[in-house]
Amino acid sequence: MFLRTTHFFRTPKFTLASQTSSRLYSTTKNKVAPKDKLIPTSGVYPHGFKVVGIHSGVGKNGKRDLGLIVSDTLCNAAAVFTTNIFKAAPVLVSREILEKKNGQNIRALTMNSGCANAVTGAKGLENARKMVSTTSSLIGEPDTSIVMSTGVIGQHLQIDKITNGIQTAYPLLSNTHSSWLSTAEAFTTTDTFPKLRSREFTLPSGLTYRMAGISKGAGMIHPNMATLLSFIATDAAVSPTALRAALKYAVDRSFNSISIDGDMSTNDTLAIFANGASGGSEIRDERGEEYLEFRDNLTEFAAELAKLVVRDGEGATKFVTVRVKNALTYEEAKQIASTISTSSLVKTALYGQDANWGRILSATGYAGVQSVEPTKVSVSFVPTDGSAPLQLLVRGEPENVDESRASEILQMEDLEILVDLGIGEQEAVMWTCDFSHEYVTINADYRT
Repeated sequence: MFLRTTHFFRTPKFTLASQTSSRLYSTTKNKVAPKDKLIPTSGVYPHGFKVVGIHSGVGKNGKRDLGLIVSDTLCNAAAVFTTNIFKAAPVLVSREILEKKNGQNIRALTMNSGCANAVTGAKGLENARKMVSTTSSLIGEPDTSIVMSTGVIGQHLQIDKITNGIQTAYPLLSNTHSSWLSTAEAFTTTDTFPKLRSREFTLPSGLTYRMAGISKGAGMIHPNMATLLSFIATDAAVSPTALRAALKYAVDRSFNSISIDGDMSTNDTLAIFANGASGGSEIRDERGEEYLEFRDNLTEFAAELAKLVVRDGEGATKFVTVRVKNALTYEEAKQIASTISTSSLVKTALYGQDANWGRILSATGYAGVQSVEPTKVSVSFVPTDGSAPLQLLVRGEPENVDESRASEILQMEDLEILVDLGIGEQEAVMWTCDFSHEYVTINADYRT
Protein backbone atom coordinates (compact mmCIF):
# COMPACT_ATOMS: atom_id res chain seq x y z
CA MET A 1 0.00 0.00 0.00
CA PHE A 2 1.09 3.53 -0.55
CA LEU A 3 0.32 4.92 2.91
CA ARG A 4 2.12 4.35 6.16
CA THR A 5 -1.15 3.96 8.04
CA THR A 6 -3.62 1.13 7.57
CA HIS A 7 -6.66 3.37 8.17
CA PHE A 8 -6.52 5.44 4.99
CA PHE A 9 -10.21 6.31 4.75
CA ARG A 10 -11.75 7.40 8.03
CA THR A 11 -15.42 8.21 8.43
CA PRO A 12 -15.76 11.93 7.63
CA LYS A 13 -17.24 14.06 10.42
CA PHE A 14 -20.10 15.76 8.63
CA THR A 15 -23.86 15.50 8.25
CA LEU A 16 -25.33 15.03 4.81
CA ALA A 17 -27.85 17.45 3.42
CA SER A 18 -31.28 16.24 2.38
CA GLN A 19 -32.61 19.02 0.22
CA THR A 20 -30.41 21.10 -2.06
CA SER A 21 -31.01 21.55 -5.76
CA SER A 22 -28.57 19.87 -8.13
CA ARG A 23 -28.48 19.36 -11.89
CA LEU A 24 -29.26 15.87 -13.12
CA TYR A 25 -28.53 14.51 -16.57
CA SER A 26 -30.69 11.91 -18.27
CA THR A 27 -28.87 9.34 -20.38
CA THR A 28 -29.69 6.37 -22.55
CA LYS A 29 -28.82 3.66 -19.99
CA ASN A 30 -27.87 5.52 -16.84
CA LYS A 31 -28.83 8.47 -14.72
CA VAL A 32 -26.53 10.63 -12.66
CA ALA A 33 -27.21 10.03 -8.99
CA PRO A 34 -28.50 13.07 -7.05
CA LYS A 35 -25.66 15.01 -5.45
CA ASP A 36 -27.62 16.38 -2.47
CA LYS A 37 -26.22 13.69 -0.18
CA LEU A 38 -22.68 14.96 -0.82
CA ILE A 39 -23.31 18.46 0.55
CA PRO A 40 -22.53 18.80 4.29
CA THR A 41 -25.04 20.53 6.56
CA SER A 42 -22.53 21.18 9.35
CA GLY A 43 -18.79 21.09 9.92
CA VAL A 44 -15.86 21.51 12.30
CA TYR A 45 -13.77 24.40 11.05
CA PRO A 46 -10.21 25.47 11.90
CA HIS A 47 -9.78 28.22 14.43
CA GLY A 48 -8.58 31.61 13.25
CA PHE A 49 -10.00 31.52 9.70
CA LYS A 50 -12.89 33.56 8.35
CA VAL A 51 -14.46 33.07 4.93
CA VAL A 52 -17.27 34.30 2.68
CA GLY A 53 -18.64 33.84 -0.82
CA ILE A 54 -20.68 36.49 -2.64
CA HIS A 55 -22.00 37.45 -6.08
CA SER A 56 -19.84 40.21 -7.55
CA GLY A 57 -21.53 40.39 -10.94
CA VAL A 58 -18.98 38.37 -12.93
CA GLY A 59 -20.83 35.05 -12.79
CA LYS A 60 -24.09 34.32 -14.56
CA ASN A 61 -27.59 34.19 -13.07
CA GLY A 62 -26.66 35.81 -9.79
CA LYS A 63 -24.53 32.85 -8.60
CA ARG A 64 -21.78 33.41 -6.07
CA ASP A 65 -18.58 34.10 -7.99
CA LEU A 66 -16.16 35.61 -5.47
CA GLY A 67 -14.64 33.84 -2.48
CA LEU A 68 -12.48 35.30 0.26
CA ILE A 69 -10.59 33.31 2.91
CA VAL A 70 -8.65 35.24 5.56
CA SER A 71 -6.65 34.08 8.59
CA ASP A 72 -6.63 36.19 11.74
CA THR A 73 -2.86 35.73 11.90
CA LEU A 74 -0.01 35.12 9.49
CA CYS A 75 0.17 31.61 8.04
CA ASN A 76 2.74 29.31 6.60
CA ALA A 77 1.55 28.28 3.15
CA ALA A 78 2.35 25.87 0.34
CA ALA A 79 0.86 25.24 -3.08
CA VAL A 80 1.16 23.09 -6.16
CA PHE A 81 0.32 24.41 -9.60
CA THR A 82 -0.49 23.21 -13.10
CA THR A 83 2.35 22.03 -15.30
CA ASN A 84 0.55 23.37 -18.37
CA ILE A 85 2.91 25.68 -20.31
CA PHE A 86 0.12 28.26 -20.67
CA LYS A 87 -0.07 29.07 -16.97
CA ALA A 88 -2.82 31.52 -16.08
CA ALA A 89 -2.05 34.91 -14.54
CA PRO A 90 -3.25 33.92 -11.02
CA VAL A 91 -0.94 30.88 -11.12
CA LEU A 92 2.06 33.02 -12.04
CA VAL A 93 1.29 35.72 -9.48
CA SER A 94 0.54 33.30 -6.62
CA ARG A 95 3.67 31.27 -7.31
CA GLU A 96 5.73 34.46 -7.37
CA ILE A 97 4.36 35.58 -3.98
CA LEU A 98 4.92 32.21 -2.30
CA GLU A 99 8.47 31.95 -3.63
CA LYS A 100 9.29 35.53 -2.65
CA LYS A 101 8.04 34.97 0.90
CA ASN A 102 9.35 31.40 1.15
CA GLY A 103 5.92 30.14 2.13
CA GLN A 104 5.63 32.46 5.13
CA ASN A 105 3.55 35.46 6.18
CA ILE A 106 0.48 34.73 4.05
CA ARG A 107 -2.99 35.56 5.33
CA ALA A 108 -5.56 35.35 2.55
CA LEU A 109 -6.84 33.69 -0.60
CA THR A 110 -8.97 35.62 -3.06
CA MET A 111 -10.69 33.67 -5.82
CA ASN A 112 -13.19 34.30 -8.57
CA SER A 113 -15.20 32.10 -10.90
CA GLY A 114 -16.70 33.02 -14.24
CA CYS A 115 -13.40 34.06 -15.83
CA ALA A 116 -10.11 32.14 -15.72
CA ASN A 117 -7.87 35.14 -16.43
CA ALA A 118 -5.79 32.73 -18.53
CA VAL A 119 -3.90 33.56 -21.74
CA THR A 120 -4.57 37.23 -21.04
CA GLY A 121 -1.07 38.70 -21.37
CA ALA A 122 0.24 41.66 -19.41
CA LYS A 123 -3.24 42.93 -18.55
CA GLY A 124 -4.09 39.57 -17.01
CA LEU A 125 -1.07 39.79 -14.72
CA GLU A 126 -1.99 43.35 -13.81
CA ASN A 127 -5.53 42.28 -12.91
CA ALA A 128 -4.33 39.34 -10.80
CA ARG A 129 -2.05 41.71 -8.89
CA LYS A 130 -4.98 44.09 -8.37
CA MET A 131 -6.86 41.27 -6.69
CA VAL A 132 -3.84 40.71 -4.42
CA SER A 133 -3.37 44.38 -3.60
CA THR A 134 -7.06 45.00 -2.89
CA THR A 135 -7.27 42.17 -0.37
CA SER A 136 -3.87 42.96 1.15
CA SER A 137 -4.80 46.62 1.64
CA LEU A 138 -7.89 45.58 3.62
CA ILE A 139 -5.73 43.33 5.78
CA GLY A 140 -3.15 46.08 6.15
CA GLU A 141 -0.12 44.06 5.06
CA PRO A 142 1.29 43.99 1.49
CA ASP A 143 1.42 40.79 -0.57
CA THR A 144 -0.35 38.68 2.02
CA SER A 145 -2.91 37.23 -0.39
CA ILE A 146 -2.65 34.69 -3.18
CA VAL A 147 -5.25 34.38 -5.94
CA MET A 148 -7.18 31.77 -7.91
CA SER A 149 -9.46 32.17 -10.92
CA THR A 150 -11.61 29.73 -12.86
CA GLY A 151 -13.89 29.96 -15.87
CA VAL A 152 -13.52 30.70 -19.56
CA ILE A 153 -9.96 31.01 -20.96
CA GLY A 154 -8.90 34.00 -23.06
CA GLN A 155 -11.15 36.65 -21.54
CA HIS A 156 -10.15 39.57 -19.33
CA LEU A 157 -11.48 39.90 -15.82
CA GLN A 158 -14.15 42.47 -15.10
CA ILE A 159 -11.69 43.74 -12.55
CA ASP A 160 -13.74 46.67 -11.21
CA LYS A 161 -16.56 44.28 -10.28
CA ILE A 162 -14.07 41.98 -8.57
CA THR A 163 -12.24 44.66 -6.58
CA ASN A 164 -15.56 46.20 -5.52
CA GLY A 165 -16.72 42.71 -4.59
CA ILE A 166 -13.65 42.14 -2.42
CA GLN A 167 -14.39 45.32 -0.50
CA THR A 168 -18.03 44.29 -0.11
CA ALA A 169 -17.13 40.77 1.01
CA TYR A 170 -14.46 41.66 3.57
CA PRO A 171 -16.83 42.89 6.35
CA LEU A 172 -18.96 39.76 5.87
CA LEU A 173 -16.19 37.29 6.77
CA SER A 174 -17.10 34.70 9.42
CA ASN A 175 -16.29 31.14 10.53
CA THR A 176 -19.82 29.72 10.33
CA HIS A 177 -20.78 26.68 8.31
CA SER A 178 -22.98 28.80 6.05
CA SER A 179 -20.02 31.07 5.26
CA TRP A 180 -17.82 28.09 4.39
CA LEU A 181 -20.56 26.67 2.20
CA SER A 182 -21.09 30.01 0.45
CA THR A 183 -17.35 30.15 -0.26
CA ALA A 184 -17.42 26.65 -1.73
CA GLU A 185 -20.32 27.74 -3.94
CA ALA A 186 -18.23 30.64 -5.23
CA PHE A 187 -15.63 28.14 -6.48
CA THR A 188 -18.09 26.35 -8.77
CA THR A 189 -18.48 26.65 -12.55
CA THR A 190 -19.96 23.57 -14.26
CA ASP A 191 -19.90 21.81 -10.88
CA THR A 192 -23.33 20.54 -9.85
CA PHE A 193 -22.69 20.94 -6.13
CA PRO A 194 -20.26 22.79 -3.80
CA LYS A 195 -17.44 20.53 -2.62
CA LEU A 196 -16.70 21.18 1.06
CA ARG A 197 -15.28 18.96 3.78
CA SER A 198 -14.01 19.48 7.34
CA ARG A 199 -12.68 17.28 10.12
CA GLU A 200 -10.92 17.09 13.46
CA PHE A 201 -7.74 15.08 13.94
CA THR A 202 -5.52 14.33 16.91
CA LEU A 203 -1.73 14.12 16.71
CA PRO A 204 0.52 11.96 18.93
CA SER A 205 1.03 14.98 21.20
CA GLY A 206 -2.60 14.56 22.25
CA LEU A 207 -3.62 17.92 20.81
CA THR A 208 -6.66 18.09 18.53
CA TYR A 209 -6.69 20.22 15.38
CA ARG A 210 -9.11 21.00 12.60
CA MET A 211 -8.89 20.98 8.81
CA ALA A 212 -11.31 22.37 6.23
CA GLY A 213 -11.12 22.17 2.46
CA ILE A 214 -12.85 23.18 -0.73
CA SER A 215 -12.36 21.64 -4.15
CA LYS A 216 -13.67 22.70 -7.53
CA GLY A 217 -13.80 20.72 -10.72
CA ALA A 218 -16.04 18.71 -13.00
CA GLY A 219 -14.28 18.80 -16.37
CA MET A 220 -10.82 19.49 -17.80
CA ILE A 221 -9.54 17.20 -15.07
CA HIS A 222 -6.35 15.20 -15.40
CA PRO A 223 -3.37 15.06 -13.09
CA ASN A 224 -0.11 16.40 -13.06
CA MET A 225 -0.29 18.68 -10.24
CA ALA A 226 -3.66 19.30 -8.74
CA THR A 227 -6.03 19.00 -11.62
CA LEU A 228 -8.43 21.74 -10.47
CA LEU A 229 -8.78 24.41 -7.81
CA SER A 230 -8.62 23.45 -4.16
CA PHE A 231 -7.86 25.09 -0.84
CA ILE A 232 -7.17 23.53 2.56
CA ALA A 233 -6.89 25.38 5.88
CA THR A 234 -5.64 23.97 9.17
CA ASP A 235 -5.10 25.44 12.63
CA ALA A 236 -2.07 23.20 13.25
CA ALA A 237 1.39 24.78 13.29
CA VAL A 238 3.55 23.39 10.47
CA SER A 239 6.82 24.79 9.13
CA PRO A 240 6.92 25.88 5.46
CA THR A 241 9.32 23.04 4.55
CA ALA A 242 7.28 20.36 6.29
CA LEU A 243 4.07 21.78 4.82
CA ARG A 244 5.45 21.61 1.28
CA ALA A 245 6.64 18.03 1.79
CA ALA A 246 3.30 16.90 3.25
CA LEU A 247 1.36 18.60 0.46
CA LYS A 248 3.44 16.95 -2.27
CA TYR A 249 2.97 13.53 -0.70
CA ALA A 250 -0.77 14.09 -0.30
CA VAL A 251 -1.33 15.43 -3.82
CA ASP A 252 0.42 12.47 -5.46
CA ARG A 253 -2.01 10.15 -3.66
CA SER A 254 -5.17 12.21 -4.12
CA PHE A 255 -5.54 14.96 -6.70
CA ASN A 256 -2.86 13.41 -8.91
CA SER A 257 -4.78 10.13 -8.74
CA ILE A 258 -7.98 11.27 -10.45
CA SER A 259 -8.92 11.72 -14.09
CA ILE A 260 -12.20 12.69 -15.73
CA ASP A 261 -11.34 13.53 -19.33
CA GLY A 262 -7.54 13.63 -19.76
CA ASP A 263 -7.44 17.42 -20.16
CA MET A 264 -5.32 19.58 -17.86
CA SER A 265 -6.34 23.15 -17.10
CA THR A 266 -4.23 26.30 -17.32
CA ASN A 267 -5.31 27.34 -13.80
CA ASP A 268 -4.85 24.23 -11.63
CA THR A 269 -3.89 25.21 -8.09
CA LEU A 270 -4.03 23.54 -4.69
CA ALA A 271 -2.98 25.66 -1.71
CA ILE A 272 -2.79 24.95 2.00
CA PHE A 273 -2.56 27.46 4.87
CA ALA A 274 -1.46 26.54 8.41
CA ASN A 275 -1.95 29.30 11.00
CA GLY A 276 -1.14 27.45 14.26
CA ALA A 277 -4.16 28.98 15.98
CA SER A 278 -4.76 25.89 18.12
CA GLY A 279 -1.30 26.00 19.66
CA GLY A 280 1.27 23.28 20.11
CA SER A 281 4.83 23.09 18.86
CA GLU A 282 5.47 23.70 15.17
CA ILE A 283 5.81 20.48 13.18
CA ARG A 284 9.27 20.46 11.58
CA ASP A 285 10.86 17.01 11.63
CA GLU A 286 9.74 15.14 8.51
CA ARG A 287 10.67 11.83 10.15
CA GLY A 288 8.84 12.48 13.41
CA GLU A 289 5.53 10.99 14.54
CA GLU A 290 3.77 14.36 14.56
CA TYR A 291 4.68 15.05 10.94
CA LEU A 292 3.82 11.55 9.70
CA GLU A 293 0.42 11.61 11.35
CA PHE A 294 -0.29 15.11 10.02
CA ARG A 295 0.83 14.04 6.53
CA ASP A 296 -1.43 11.00 6.55
CA ASN A 297 -4.42 12.99 7.79
CA LEU A 298 -3.80 15.52 5.04
CA THR A 299 -3.52 12.73 2.46
CA GLU A 300 -6.80 11.05 3.31
CA PHE A 301 -8.53 14.43 3.59
CA ALA A 302 -7.23 15.46 0.16
CA ALA A 303 -8.46 12.13 -1.19
CA GLU A 304 -11.97 12.92 0.11
CA LEU A 305 -11.91 16.24 -1.76
CA ALA A 306 -10.46 14.69 -4.90
CA LYS A 307 -13.08 11.94 -5.04
CA LEU A 308 -15.83 14.56 -4.85
CA VAL A 309 -14.47 15.99 -8.11
CA VAL A 310 -14.72 12.59 -9.80
CA ARG A 311 -18.25 12.08 -8.49
CA ASP A 312 -19.15 15.38 -10.15
CA GLY A 313 -17.48 14.56 -13.47
CA GLU A 314 -19.32 16.26 -16.31
CA GLY A 315 -22.09 13.91 -17.43
CA ALA A 316 -20.61 11.05 -15.41
CA THR A 317 -22.86 8.25 -14.19
CA LYS A 318 -20.25 6.08 -12.46
CA PHE A 319 -17.52 6.46 -9.87
CA VAL A 320 -14.77 3.97 -10.78
CA THR A 321 -11.79 2.90 -8.71
CA VAL A 322 -8.91 1.52 -10.79
CA ARG A 323 -6.62 -0.51 -8.54
CA VAL A 324 -3.35 -2.00 -9.79
CA LYS A 325 -1.65 -4.29 -7.31
CA ASN A 326 1.37 -6.57 -7.04
CA ALA A 327 3.52 -4.32 -9.24
CA LEU A 328 7.28 -4.01 -8.90
CA THR A 329 7.08 -0.31 -7.95
CA TYR A 330 4.43 2.20 -6.92
CA GLU A 331 5.35 4.34 -9.93
CA GLU A 332 4.72 1.48 -12.39
CA ALA A 333 1.41 0.63 -10.74
CA LYS A 334 0.40 4.29 -10.91
CA GLN A 335 1.34 4.52 -14.60
CA ILE A 336 -0.87 1.58 -15.52
CA ALA A 337 -3.77 2.77 -13.36
CA SER A 338 -3.53 6.23 -14.96
CA THR A 339 -3.51 4.79 -18.48
CA ILE A 340 -6.61 2.70 -17.82
CA SER A 341 -8.35 5.69 -16.20
CA THR A 342 -7.79 7.90 -19.24
CA SER A 343 -8.71 5.35 -21.91
CA SER A 344 -11.72 6.67 -23.81
CA LEU A 345 -12.54 3.12 -24.89
CA VAL A 346 -12.57 1.86 -21.30
CA LYS A 347 -14.67 4.81 -20.14
CA THR A 348 -17.25 4.50 -22.92
CA ALA A 349 -17.54 0.75 -22.29
CA LEU A 350 -18.24 1.50 -18.62
CA TYR A 351 -20.97 3.93 -19.62
CA GLY A 352 -22.47 1.37 -21.99
CA GLN A 353 -22.31 -1.34 -19.27
CA ASP A 354 -20.22 -3.45 -21.62
CA ALA A 355 -17.81 -5.92 -19.96
CA ASN A 356 -15.20 -5.33 -22.66
CA TRP A 357 -12.23 -6.22 -20.48
CA GLY A 358 -9.97 -6.43 -23.53
CA ARG A 359 -9.85 -2.63 -23.48
CA ILE A 360 -8.56 -2.72 -19.90
CA LEU A 361 -5.89 -5.24 -20.85
CA SER A 362 -4.95 -3.24 -23.94
CA ALA A 363 -4.46 -0.08 -21.86
CA THR A 364 -2.33 -2.08 -19.42
CA GLY A 365 -0.18 -3.23 -22.33
CA TYR A 366 0.47 0.20 -23.86
CA ALA A 367 1.08 1.97 -20.55
CA GLY A 368 4.83 1.72 -21.16
CA VAL A 369 5.63 -0.51 -18.17
CA GLN A 370 8.12 -3.06 -19.47
CA SER A 371 8.06 -5.26 -16.37
CA VAL A 372 4.54 -6.53 -17.11
CA GLU A 373 4.45 -10.27 -17.79
CA PRO A 374 1.27 -11.18 -19.76
CA THR A 375 1.06 -14.71 -18.32
CA LYS A 376 0.86 -13.34 -14.76
CA VAL A 377 -1.78 -10.64 -15.22
CA SER A 378 -5.30 -11.05 -13.81
CA VAL A 379 -8.27 -8.67 -14.26
CA SER A 380 -11.49 -8.54 -12.25
CA PHE A 381 -14.56 -6.39 -11.68
CA VAL A 382 -15.07 -5.84 -7.95
CA PRO A 383 -18.63 -4.90 -6.90
CA THR A 384 -19.18 -2.46 -4.04
CA ASP A 385 -21.95 -4.46 -2.34
CA GLY A 386 -19.53 -6.92 -0.78
CA SER A 387 -20.36 -9.76 -3.18
CA ALA A 388 -17.67 -11.84 -4.88
CA PRO A 389 -15.47 -10.24 -7.56
CA LEU A 390 -16.06 -11.28 -11.16
CA GLN A 391 -12.86 -12.68 -12.66
CA LEU A 392 -12.30 -11.77 -16.30
CA LEU A 393 -8.69 -12.85 -16.86
CA VAL A 394 -6.68 -15.13 -14.57
CA ARG A 395 -2.88 -15.27 -15.00
CA GLY A 396 -3.16 -14.51 -18.69
CA GLU A 397 -6.01 -16.93 -19.38
CA PRO A 398 -9.50 -15.59 -20.23
CA GLU A 399 -12.41 -16.70 -18.05
CA ASN A 400 -15.83 -17.79 -19.33
CA VAL A 401 -17.45 -14.52 -18.23
CA ASP A 402 -21.01 -14.53 -16.87
CA GLU A 403 -22.32 -11.62 -18.94
CA SER A 404 -25.47 -11.20 -16.82
CA ARG A 405 -23.35 -10.91 -13.65
CA ALA A 406 -21.03 -8.46 -15.41
CA SER A 407 -24.05 -6.37 -16.40
CA GLU A 408 -25.27 -6.32 -12.78
CA ILE A 409 -21.91 -4.99 -11.58
CA LEU A 410 -21.66 -2.41 -14.37
CA GLN A 411 -25.08 -1.04 -13.49
CA MET A 412 -23.77 -0.02 -10.06
CA GLU A 413 -22.92 3.63 -9.48
CA ASP A 414 -19.65 2.61 -7.75
CA LEU A 415 -17.40 -0.20 -8.93
CA GLU A 416 -13.75 -1.21 -9.01
CA ILE A 417 -11.49 -2.48 -11.78
CA LEU A 418 -8.73 -4.63 -10.27
CA VAL A 419 -5.59 -5.45 -12.23
CA ASP A 420 -3.21 -7.85 -10.50
CA LEU A 421 0.21 -7.85 -12.19
CA GLY A 422 1.47 -10.75 -10.09
CA ILE A 423 5.10 -9.66 -10.12
CA GLY A 424 5.68 -7.58 -6.97
CA GLU A 425 4.11 -6.08 -3.85
CA GLN A 426 3.33 -2.46 -4.72
CA GLU A 427 -0.12 -0.97 -5.30
CA ALA A 428 -1.60 2.26 -6.65
CA VAL A 429 -5.13 3.57 -7.06
CA MET A 430 -6.73 6.00 -9.50
CA TRP A 431 -10.30 7.32 -9.35
CA THR A 432 -12.14 8.05 -12.58
CA CYS A 433 -15.61 8.07 -14.16
CA ASP A 434 -17.32 7.03 -17.37
CA PHE A 435 -17.83 9.03 -20.58
CA SER A 436 -21.45 9.75 -21.45
CA HIS A 437 -23.33 11.56 -24.21
CA GLU A 438 -23.83 14.44 -21.77
CA TYR A 439 -20.08 15.09 -21.46
CA VAL A 440 -19.99 16.01 -25.15
CA THR A 441 -23.10 18.16 -24.84
CA ILE A 442 -21.81 20.10 -21.83
CA ASN A 443 -18.42 20.84 -23.37
CA ALA A 444 -19.75 21.59 -26.85
CA ASP A 445 -21.88 24.37 -25.35
CA TYR A 446 -19.53 25.50 -22.54
CA ARG A 447 -18.59 28.94 -23.86
CA THR A 448 -21.74 29.84 -25.79
